[in-house]
Amino acid sequence: MIQMHNSPLTRSIPRSEQLLFLTDDQIRSGIEMLFFAYRDFTTHPDKILENYDYGRAHHRVVHFVNRKPGLTVNELLDILGVTKQSLNRVLRQLVNDGLIDSRIGKSDRRQRNLFLTETGTALEKELSDVQRKRMRRAYSAAGPEAVQGFRTVLEAMIEPELANRMRGLLRGDSE
Repeated sequence: MIQMHNSPLTRSIPRSEQLLFLTDDQIRSGIEMLFFAYRDFTTHPDKILENYDYGRAHHRVVHFVNRKPGLTVNELLDILGVTKQSLNRVLRQLVNDGLIDSRIGKSDRRQRNLFLTETGTALEKELSDVQRKRMRRAYSAAGPEAVQGFRTVLEAMIEPELANRMRGLLRGDSE
């Protein structure tokens, strides 16, 4: 039996509706909550990024380069699912501004391995501190079962092949 945490959102949902079979309205409500959560999750970092004339694409690049120092440009393209042209624009700006160091690959000189500089690390920390605080607060309020359920839902929303590839890339597995 699935237990729902007694939050203000779930308290208003009758127990009979807390089953796995959801109506279209309940699904729409979940979509709306996802929109609102994402808006609030990105608001503070967006304000920080404005000071640099950066956007969310810059944030994603800095985040994933921080998560896997030495990430190649091709791996980053795979993770972000963007065109080479759009990534190059963002990456060039971050390199020119001294936030990312692009180094020639040791085993393959055609590869470019990406690392955050000291300035890039400081920006990543500033951006992620507020998001980690928000996530920690929400996870603590929800409890461990809800956190696992949330992760399960998010993972189920990602295309399975893509999810497996991304896990491997971020762990450092070879493709």
